[in-house]
This record gives sequence, structure tokens and C-alpha cells, in this order.
Amino acid sequence: MMKRACLIVWMIIAVLTVSFSAFAENAPWDCPDCGRTGNTGNFCGGCGHAAPGIGSSSESYGNDTVTAADNTEAVQAGDTVTLEELMLSAIAGDASAQYELGWRYQNGIGTNQDYAEAMNWYQKAAAQGDASAQFQIGKLYDNGWGVEQDYEEAFKWYMKAAEQGYAKAQNNIGVDYYLGEGVEQDYEEALKWYMKAAEQGNDVAQNNIGEAYYYGEGVKQNYEEAFKWYMKAAEQGNAGAQKNIGVCYVNGQGVGQNYEEAFKWYMKAAEQGNADAQNEVGVAYYNGQGVGQNYEEAFKWFMKAAEQGNAVAQNNIGFVYYSGIGIEQNFDEAYKWYMKAAEQGNADAQANIGYAYYNGQGVEQDYEEALKWYMKAAEQGNADAQNNIGYAYQNGQGVGQNYEEAFKWYMKAAEQGNKTAISNVGYCYENGIGVEKDLEEAQRWYDKAK
Repeated sequence: MMKRACLIVWMIIAVLTVSFSAFAENAPWDCPDCGRTGNTGNFCGGCGHAAPGIGSSSESYGNDTVTAADNTEAVQAGDTVTLEELMLSAIAGDASAQYELGWRYQNGIGTNQDYAEAMNWYQKAAAQGDASAQFQIGKLYDNGWGVEQDYEEAFKWYMKAAEQGYAKAQNNIGVDYYLGEGVEQDYEEALKWYMKAAEQGNDVAQNNIGEAYYYGEGVKQNYEEAFKWYMKAAEQGNAGAQKNIGVCYVNGQGVGQNYEEAFKWYMKAAEQGNADAQNEVGVAYYNGQGVGQNYEEAFKWFMKAAEQGNAVAQNNIGFVYYSGIGIEQNFDEAYKWYMKAAEQGNADAQANIGYAYYNGQGVEQDYEEALKWYMKAAEQGNADAQNNIGYAYQNGQGVGQNYEEAFKWYMKAAEQGNKTAISNVGYCYENGIGVEKDLEEAQRWYDKAK
């Protein structure tokens, strides 16, 4: 019998993030805004605030991936130095002004966005040893903004800043070692650099150390240590870490299982716009885990995540429309949302597209298309799709009938613990389908399926 893929699930999604900031050289005045001491020149290297008696621009920094394009920063209203004033200071050789000018050109603050001009002024500041400028040059190369993308150049410039103790550059060096971008992949080196940044209180690095312990990358797997590092970052408001704390509570990893605590931490992250957490909040409402069951709330949170392009949430929206639980059943809408997720490579959604084609729900029935989508999911290890491919071969639906192939695919799914496939393997042994008839072996597989 064809089995429909399991859709509403708790997903463990680890996001490796990198956050960016700015510093300048040491100097004899303290910033009244961010508290950074020892600033030199006219602008704070920590936040861009002007020295006493000069207007300032204040930058608010958010979490970012190493390749993210979102690089906008808030400028403090009513207390901003004009571009002309900045230019005079920058021309006079003020490194912090040169950095600030580069920043404004990079982000189009008070002027048209111009990556070439940004690079020009960052390089002037970097030549004076300004770590924040060195970091930003690395970022331009990392993302290919105004220059050809070059991970080796990015790594070189991140390292210049990192060697000066610039925490966010140290974290990005760790990311480069983790991904093998601009340098040979090395999880142990990645962890070493994360640790340098984390010891300075960098929340993104703390979360990344948690990831290393959670997955056992560069260090022996240790859920207790993972939870500890996630918590350090989460308490600083890091949304990815807050979501990861929720995962630990759901799975009882490094901490006792507690759905109420999981929901609390998922919500903290979701309210910051973390799409993975928004999906998990939807799952909690859908299943009534840690919060009262509420299908309308579930749909609302799934949609928040889905609209950000979260494939798991898009698949879940499809399932809600398919099942008609908490919303009017609509196969056309189900197919539409499954396809959004399937086109992103989501295996569950690909299996569900196959199921839609098999049954002609939301789309014209087409066994060959069904098999095509089942195969996409099966190649990613989706057990339900593997089972359904076996069924297609057994019955010659969308492909020539082939009992040996049917048995092979049933076995792939059964070895992953799929109950329907386990039963189907028993059926094959009982009836000699694609394998020599063996009633004892059949009974053994039937017992496994119970």
C-alpha cells in the first residue's frame, strides 16, 4: 500500500552564522555610546559615534551569515556628521573617518552606494592598521561586492583583523576553516578561532562552538557542552542559539526534555524573525507540545516562516492544506506549497509532490511524474519515497514492472525503519516477489513491523 510521507516533524536545523562589527585604533577618549575606551581620531571605532563636540553615526549590528547580502545599518538620527565633514577628516588621514566613509559608501548612507569607493577608503584605513577596515575588505571579497568574489583574499584580510584580536574576524576565520573557503577545511582550526572570539563574548562564535560540540566537529560530541555554549549565546539574544536551545529541550540533549522550555526558547527566536524557530513554534501549536494545541496559530507561524522561504515550513503549509486540519482542505494550494519547498530540494516535499501526482490531487494524475519526484526524494534518503518507488515497480506504475527492483527499494526503506516498507519486505518474502519465497523470513519481517 502506498504510504504518505510524514510531514509535521521537529526539525534539528543548525545555522552557522557570522556577525559583523567595526573597531578602530586605540586613542585617548572613551565613547559615551558603546563604552569603548581608548579611541583615536574623530570617531569611535566600536560604534562610529563621533568624539565629543562632533556629530556621530551609531551603527546597530545584527547576526549575519558570512555570505549574506543584508548589510544595512541604522544611523542615529539628528547626530550625524555630514559626508563633507567626514571627507575632510579622512583626507587628513584620520583612520576612523576613513573607515566611516567607507562604511557609508558601502551601505549608501548619505550618498549613493559605491563599493569601489568603499574599498578605496577601507584600504586607506587598513593601511594604517585599522582592524575594522581590514575586516570589511575581507567581507567585500567574501561576498563579491564591487570586486570578484575571492575567498582567499577574504581569508587574508580577515586574518589581518583577527590577529589584532578583532573578535568578529576571528569568528569568520573559524567559519572559513569550517567551510573550507579560502583555506583547507579544518574543523579543529575552526573551533580554535571560534574559541578566541567566544572568549571575548562574541555570541555568534559561542553559538558556533555549541554547533561544534553538538555535531562532534573538531571536538568529541558532547551535548552538555553544546547546550552550555548555546546558552551563553542565547542569553545575549542570539536568535540562532535560542532556536538551538529549543532543539536541545525537545530532544533532551544536554538537558532534560521539556517541551514548555523548548517552546519558550523557540518563541524568543521566532519573535526576532528566525524562520526555523517560527516553523518550530508552528509545529508546537500543531502538535500541542509545550503549548495548547491551536491549528490557527500553527498555520500563522508556518506562514511567517514560509514567506521567508523556509522550505520545511512551506512543506508544512502544504500538509495543512492537504489534510484540511484547521483550514479548508485545498489540494491545489497544497500542491503549490509543496512545489515551493520541493524546488528548494526539500525531500519530504518532493515525496509529497510525487504523492500528489500519483493520486491526481491538485494536479492531473501522472504515474511517471510521480515516480520522478519520488526518485528525487529517495536519492536524498527519504524512506517513504523509497517505499513508494518499490510499490511503483511492483505494480508497473510509471515504470516497467520489475519485482527485483521493487524488493530492492522496499529494502532500502525498511533498513531505515519504515514500518510500511518492513511489512512490504515481509509480503515479498511471503509471496516470492523479487526474492525467493521464505515464509519464516516473511514472518520475521512482519514481526518487525508490529
